[in-house]
Amino acid sequence: MTMLINGKQTDQLCATDRGLQYGDGLFETIAVMDGRCPFWDRHMLRLQTGCQRLQLPAPEIALLQSEALSLIKNKSRAVLKLIISRGEGGRGYRYPESVPSTRILMRHPWPDYPVQNGQQGVQLRFCDTTLARQPRLAGLKHLNRLEQVLARNEWQDANIAEGLMLDENGNVIEGTISNVFMLQNGILVTPDLSHCGVAGIMRERLLELAAKAGINIQIGNITKEQLLEADEIFISNSLIGLWPVKQLNGQTFTIGDTSRKLQMLINRDMPLIHV
Repeated sequence: MTMLINGKQTDQLCATDRGLQYGDGLFETIAVMDGRCPFWDRHMLRLQTGCQRLQLPAPEIALLQSEALSLIKNKSRAVLKLIISRGEGGRGYRYPESVPSTRILMRHPWPDYPVQNGQQGVQLRFCDTTLARQPRLAGLKHLNRLEQVLARNEWQDANIAEGLMLDENGNVIEGTISNVFMLQNGILVTPDLSHCGVAGIMRERLLELAAKAGINIQIGNITKEQLLEADEIFISNSLIGLWPVKQLNGQTFTIGDTSRKLQMLINRDMPLIHV
Protein backbone atom coordinates (compact mmCIF):
# COMPACT_ATOMS: atom_id res chain seq x y z
CA MET A 1 0.00 0.00 0.00
CA THR A 2 1.25 3.47 -0.94
CA MET A 3 -0.12 6.50 0.90
CA LEU A 4 -0.08 10.28 0.70
CA ILE A 5 -1.23 12.50 3.57
CA ASN A 6 -1.59 16.13 2.56
CA GLY A 7 0.65 15.45 -0.40
CA LYS A 8 3.48 13.81 1.54
CA GLN A 9 4.38 10.12 1.40
CA THR A 10 3.84 9.10 5.02
CA ASP A 11 1.58 6.97 7.18
CA GLN A 12 1.71 9.35 10.18
CA LEU A 13 -1.51 11.15 11.11
CA CYS A 14 -2.00 13.64 13.94
CA ALA A 15 -3.88 12.05 16.85
CA THR A 16 -6.16 15.10 17.11
CA ASP A 17 -7.44 14.74 13.55
CA ARG A 18 -11.24 14.89 13.66
CA GLY A 19 -11.53 11.99 11.23
CA LEU A 20 -9.86 9.82 13.86
CA GLN A 21 -11.53 11.45 16.87
CA TYR A 22 -15.11 11.62 15.60
CA GLY A 23 -15.36 10.07 12.14
CA ASP A 24 -15.77 13.66 10.94
CA GLY A 25 -15.22 13.29 7.23
CA LEU A 26 -15.93 11.49 3.97
CA PHE A 27 -14.31 8.87 1.82
CA GLU A 28 -14.39 7.49 -1.71
CA THR A 29 -13.34 4.04 -2.93
CA ILE A 30 -12.29 4.39 -6.56
CA ALA A 31 -11.54 1.77 -9.20
CA VAL A 32 -8.28 2.25 -11.11
CA MET A 33 -7.93 0.77 -14.58
CA ASP A 34 -5.04 1.35 -16.99
CA GLY A 35 -3.71 4.20 -14.89
CA ARG A 36 -6.99 6.10 -14.78
CA CYS A 37 -10.20 6.24 -12.76
CA PRO A 38 -13.19 5.65 -15.09
CA PHE A 39 -15.66 7.21 -12.66
CA TRP A 40 -13.45 9.98 -11.24
CA ASP A 41 -15.90 12.78 -12.04
CA ARG A 42 -18.78 10.97 -10.35
CA HIS A 43 -16.72 10.35 -7.23
CA MET A 44 -15.62 13.99 -7.10
CA LEU A 45 -19.19 15.23 -7.50
CA ARG A 46 -20.34 13.05 -4.60
CA LEU A 47 -17.37 14.19 -2.52
CA GLN A 48 -18.09 17.87 -3.19
CA THR A 49 -21.77 17.39 -2.40
CA GLY A 50 -20.86 15.66 0.85
CA CYS A 51 -18.48 18.46 1.82
CA GLN A 52 -21.24 21.02 1.24
CA ARG A 53 -23.75 19.08 3.31
CA LEU A 54 -21.30 18.59 6.20
CA GLN A 55 -19.93 22.14 5.92
CA LEU A 56 -16.53 20.55 5.53
CA PRO A 57 -13.72 22.49 3.78
CA ALA A 58 -13.57 20.98 0.31
CA PRO A 59 -10.13 20.19 -1.14
CA GLU A 60 -9.16 21.45 -4.57
CA ILE A 61 -10.19 18.82 -7.10
CA ALA A 62 -7.20 19.61 -9.33
CA LEU A 63 -4.87 18.96 -6.39
CA LEU A 64 -6.60 15.67 -5.57
CA GLN A 65 -6.35 14.61 -9.19
CA SER A 66 -2.66 15.43 -9.36
CA GLU A 67 -1.93 13.45 -6.20
CA ALA A 68 -4.11 10.57 -7.37
CA LEU A 69 -2.33 10.37 -10.71
CA SER A 70 1.03 10.21 -8.94
CA LEU A 71 -0.18 7.08 -7.11
CA ILE A 72 -1.91 5.25 -9.95
CA LYS A 73 0.42 5.95 -12.86
CA ASN A 74 1.09 2.78 -14.92
CA LYS A 75 -1.18 0.66 -12.69
CA SER A 76 -3.37 -1.68 -14.76
CA ARG A 77 -5.75 -2.36 -11.88
CA ALA A 78 -5.78 -0.98 -8.36
CA VAL A 79 -8.02 0.60 -5.75
CA LEU A 80 -7.63 4.23 -4.75
CA LYS A 81 -9.11 5.19 -1.39
CA LEU A 82 -9.56 8.88 -0.74
CA ILE A 83 -10.36 10.23 2.74
CA ILE A 84 -11.17 13.84 3.56
CA SER A 85 -11.45 14.77 7.25
CA ARG A 86 -12.21 18.11 8.87
CA GLY A 87 -8.59 18.32 9.95
CA GLU A 88 -6.96 18.76 13.33
CA GLY A 89 -8.91 20.10 16.28
CA GLY A 90 -9.06 20.14 20.03
CA ARG A 91 -11.41 18.33 22.37
CA GLY A 92 -15.15 18.79 21.81
CA TYR A 93 -17.64 18.21 19.00
CA ARG A 94 -17.83 21.81 17.83
CA TYR A 95 -15.56 22.09 14.87
CA PRO A 96 -12.90 24.81 14.76
CA GLU A 97 -13.06 27.64 12.26
CA SER A 98 -10.60 28.07 9.39
CA VAL A 99 -8.86 24.73 9.83
CA PRO A 100 -7.72 23.08 6.58
CA SER A 101 -9.11 19.65 5.87
CA THR A 102 -6.89 16.59 5.90
CA ARG A 103 -6.63 14.61 2.67
CA ILE A 104 -5.44 11.00 2.61
CA LEU A 105 -4.93 9.02 -0.59
CA MET A 106 -4.09 5.31 -0.45
CA ARG A 107 -3.44 2.87 -3.27
CA HIS A 108 -4.39 -0.75 -2.60
CA PRO A 109 -4.10 -3.89 -4.74
CA TRP A 110 -7.17 -4.88 -6.71
CA PRO A 111 -9.33 -7.24 -4.57
CA ASP A 112 -9.15 -10.93 -5.38
CA TYR A 113 -12.87 -11.40 -6.01
CA PRO A 114 -13.79 -14.78 -7.56
CA VAL A 115 -14.55 -14.39 -11.27
CA GLN A 116 -17.61 -16.63 -10.84
CA ASN A 117 -19.27 -13.98 -8.68
CA GLY A 118 -20.11 -12.02 -11.79
CA GLN A 119 -20.64 -15.03 -14.01
CA GLN A 120 -22.62 -17.42 -11.81
CA GLY A 121 -24.06 -15.06 -9.19
CA VAL A 122 -23.53 -14.73 -5.45
CA GLN A 123 -25.16 -15.81 -2.22
CA LEU A 124 -26.46 -13.18 0.21
CA ARG A 125 -27.91 -13.12 3.69
CA PHE A 126 -29.91 -10.65 5.76
CA CYS A 127 -28.02 -8.98 8.60
CA ASP A 128 -29.39 -8.56 12.11
CA THR A 129 -27.69 -5.18 12.55
CA THR A 130 -30.00 -2.41 11.37
CA LEU A 131 -29.30 1.05 9.98
CA ALA A 132 -30.36 4.11 11.95
CA ARG A 133 -32.45 6.64 10.05
CA GLN A 134 -30.73 10.04 9.83
CA PRO A 135 -31.74 12.17 6.82
CA ARG A 136 -28.91 14.67 7.35
CA LEU A 137 -26.37 11.90 6.68
CA ALA A 138 -28.42 9.85 4.21
CA GLY A 139 -26.67 9.15 0.92
CA LEU A 140 -23.27 10.33 2.16
CA LYS A 141 -20.19 8.11 2.23
CA HIS A 142 -19.14 9.42 5.63
CA LEU A 143 -16.50 7.96 7.92
CA ASN A 144 -18.94 6.57 10.50
CA ARG A 145 -19.13 2.90 9.46
CA LEU A 146 -19.66 1.04 12.74
CA GLU A 147 -23.04 -0.29 11.59
CA GLN A 148 -21.35 -1.90 8.59
CA VAL A 149 -18.49 -3.20 10.73
CA LEU A 150 -20.93 -4.94 13.08
CA ALA A 151 -23.06 -6.27 10.22
CA ARG A 152 -20.11 -7.67 8.25
CA ASN A 153 -18.86 -9.58 11.27
CA GLU A 154 -22.14 -11.45 11.70
CA TRP A 155 -20.99 -14.19 9.32
CA GLN A 156 -17.77 -16.03 8.49
CA ASP A 157 -19.06 -18.31 5.71
CA ALA A 158 -16.87 -17.62 2.66
CA ASN A 159 -19.71 -18.74 0.39
CA ILE A 160 -21.76 -15.70 1.39
CA ALA A 161 -20.51 -12.71 -0.58
CA GLU A 162 -22.57 -9.96 1.04
CA GLY A 163 -25.10 -9.16 3.75
CA LEU A 164 -28.16 -6.97 3.28
CA MET A 165 -29.07 -4.38 5.91
CA LEU A 166 -32.54 -3.12 6.85
CA ASP A 167 -33.50 0.09 8.57
CA GLU A 168 -35.30 0.22 11.92
CA ASN A 169 -38.66 0.14 10.09
CA GLY A 170 -37.86 -3.13 8.33
CA ASN A 171 -37.07 -1.68 4.90
CA VAL A 172 -34.20 -3.19 2.91
CA ILE A 173 -31.66 -0.39 2.36
CA GLU A 174 -28.34 -1.73 1.06
CA GLY A 175 -25.57 -4.27 1.49
CA THR A 176 -22.64 -3.72 3.83
CA ILE A 177 -20.56 -2.64 0.81
CA SER A 178 -23.11 -2.44 -1.99
CA ASN A 179 -26.43 -1.15 -3.25
CA VAL A 180 -29.22 -3.58 -4.07
CA PHE A 181 -31.75 -3.80 -6.91
CA MET A 182 -34.65 -6.11 -7.63
CA LEU A 183 -36.76 -6.77 -10.72
CA GLN A 184 -40.44 -7.38 -10.10
CA ASN A 185 -43.00 -7.65 -12.91
CA GLY A 186 -40.70 -5.87 -15.34
CA ILE A 187 -39.97 -2.95 -13.00
CA LEU A 188 -36.47 -2.33 -11.66
CA VAL A 189 -36.72 -1.26 -8.03
CA THR A 190 -33.99 0.04 -5.73
CA PRO A 191 -34.41 1.29 -2.15
CA ASP A 192 -35.14 4.89 -1.25
CA LEU A 193 -32.02 6.32 0.41
CA SER A 194 -33.49 9.56 1.71
CA HIS A 195 -33.27 8.45 5.36
CA CYS A 196 -30.15 6.25 5.44
CA GLY A 197 -27.75 4.34 3.22
CA VAL A 198 -25.01 5.30 0.76
CA ALA A 199 -25.91 6.63 -2.69
CA GLY A 200 -23.36 4.64 -4.68
CA ILE A 201 -21.91 6.01 -7.89
CA MET A 202 -22.48 2.61 -9.53
CA ARG A 203 -26.12 2.72 -8.42
CA GLU A 204 -26.43 6.10 -10.12
CA ARG A 205 -24.82 4.81 -13.32
CA LEU A 206 -27.01 1.69 -13.42
CA LEU A 207 -30.14 3.78 -13.05
CA GLU A 208 -29.00 5.87 -16.01
CA LEU A 209 -28.26 2.80 -18.13
CA ALA A 210 -31.59 1.22 -17.21
CA ALA A 211 -33.48 4.35 -18.22
CA LYS A 212 -31.66 4.51 -21.56
CA ALA A 213 -32.45 0.83 -22.13
CA GLY A 214 -36.17 1.50 -21.65
CA ILE A 215 -36.44 -0.35 -18.35
CA ASN A 216 -39.11 0.94 -15.98
CA ILE A 217 -37.53 2.23 -12.75
CA GLN A 218 -38.94 2.73 -9.28
CA ILE A 219 -37.21 4.07 -6.18
CA GLY A 220 -39.08 3.25 -2.99
CA ASN A 221 -39.42 1.10 0.08
CA ILE A 222 -38.67 -2.63 -0.21
CA THR A 223 -39.51 -5.02 2.60
CA LYS A 224 -37.67 -8.26 3.23
CA GLU A 225 -40.76 -10.16 2.09
CA GLN A 226 -41.00 -8.20 -1.15
CA LEU A 227 -37.34 -8.80 -1.93
CA LEU A 228 -37.76 -12.53 -1.43
CA GLU A 229 -40.57 -12.46 -4.01
CA ALA A 230 -38.42 -10.70 -6.65
CA ASP A 231 -37.90 -12.13 -10.13
CA GLU A 232 -34.25 -11.02 -10.14
CA ILE A 233 -31.87 -9.45 -7.63
CA PHE A 234 -28.44 -7.93 -8.10
CA ILE A 235 -25.98 -5.82 -6.12
CA SER A 236 -23.49 -3.19 -7.24
CA ASN A 237 -20.59 -1.00 -6.21
CA SER A 238 -17.68 0.77 -7.88
CA LEU A 239 -15.34 -2.24 -7.65
CA ILE A 240 -17.61 -5.21 -8.40
CA GLY A 241 -19.72 -3.52 -11.04
CA LEU A 242 -22.80 -5.74 -10.96
CA TRP A 243 -23.10 -9.14 -9.32
CA PRO A 244 -26.30 -11.11 -9.92
CA VAL A 245 -27.79 -12.84 -6.89
CA LYS A 246 -28.41 -16.57 -7.11
CA GLN A 247 -29.40 -17.13 -3.49
CA LEU A 248 -30.68 -15.04 -0.57
CA ASN A 249 -31.21 -16.57 2.86
CA GLY A 250 -31.21 -20.01 1.23
CA GLN A 251 -33.81 -19.10 -1.40
CA THR A 252 -32.76 -19.51 -5.03
CA PHE A 253 -33.17 -16.81 -7.67
CA THR A 254 -32.88 -16.81 -11.45
CA ILE A 255 -30.17 -14.72 -13.07
CA GLY A 256 -32.40 -13.13 -15.66
CA ASP A 257 -32.09 -11.10 -18.84
CA THR A 258 -32.29 -7.70 -17.15
CA SER A 259 -29.42 -8.47 -14.80
CA ARG A 260 -27.30 -9.73 -17.68
CA LYS A 261 -28.14 -6.79 -19.91
CA LEU A 262 -27.22 -4.20 -17.29
CA GLN A 263 -24.10 -6.17 -16.38
CA MET A 264 -22.99 -6.11 -20.01
CA LEU A 265 -23.61 -2.37 -20.23
CA ILE A 266 -21.74 -1.52 -17.03
CA ASN A 267 -18.83 -3.76 -18.03
CA ARG A 268 -18.34 -1.53 -21.07
CA ASP A 269 -17.53 1.27 -18.63
CA MET A 270 -15.15 -1.02 -16.73
CA PRO A 271 -13.54 -3.36 -19.29
CA LEU A 272 -10.92 -4.71 -16.90
CA ILE A 273 -13.26 -5.46 -14.01
CA HIS A 274 -13.36 -9.24 -14.50
CA VAL A 275 -9.90 -9.81 -16.02
